[in-house]
Amino acid sequence: MSNYYCLVAGLPDFAFDGSKSAYTVERFKEDIYPELSANDATCVDLFFLERDNTNILAILRKGEEAVIEQYGCYSREELEEIISSAKNGDTPISGVPSYIYRFFEYYIANEGNSNVIWEDVLSAFYYDYATKCPNRFIADWFAFNRNVNNLLVAFAARKYKMNIADAVVGDDEIAEALHTSGARDFGLTGALDYFESVQRLSENSRLQERERQLDDIRWKWLEDNSVFNYFSVERLFVFLLKLSILERWAKLDAEKGMQRYNEMIAELKSGMDNKSIEL
Repeated sequence: MSNYYCLVAGLPDFAFDGSKSAYTVERFKEDIYPELSANDATCVDLFFLERDNTNILAILRKGEEAVIEQYGCYSREELEEIISSAKNGDTPISGVPSYIYRFFEYYIANEGNSNVIWEDVLSAFYYDYATKCPNRFIADWFAFNRNVNNLLVAFAARKYKMNIADAVVGDDEIAEALHTSGARDFGLTGALDYFESVQRLSENSRLQERERQLDDIRWKWLEDNSVFNYFSVERLFVFLLKLSILERWAKLDAEKGMQRYNEMIAELKSGMDNKSIEL
């Protein structure tokens, strides 16, 4: 395991309190990522592969018109080559994660099935791959996220009387409990220390407030589980994850602010029009 004393020492510290960071995921990819050992880079790739997942689905749906998210592991051209290779049944391209080819095997066999939710299928293969990461901390992070997502969809499925098995991904013991248990808590109250937090969150009908509470849970997990990681790749991975959370909320807050600005302009114009009518 490599240690990154200088890199970690130079990282800014921040909290999930509405503040913004001048540091960006883009800067991390350009400045820090190239300094990682080959093994550590492969682990950190799991973060960036989520963007590739989004891009793969976009290309499958819209082809050349697809808008590609930046700073995944692969460029548009590389993803198009991977997709073409997988569809043609060619020998897998060296270095491409195996879950992508597993997804395409399923995709080719079920392409005509309109009932398949491709996001869920790709997510299932991706999490299965990520939770087998040789870095225990990073594997646990993805297992935690899969559990949280599965809990949320299970609560929603039960509320709306839908089939829970159709929504839950994975085949671990948590997924099995969600599939089979008829208990109100799926028998998981003592098994997951974040179960009650997620359960309360699932009852919140305010979407943006709920999303912020969800990121609070994620942030707390990162804090609690990285206490003894000082100058290792785990510390850099935590920094990257926290950074992505802050970036997402900065964007959401900006969009919310612009929406309110547009509403104010519309209200102002409406007031002026009414005044003109009165005159």
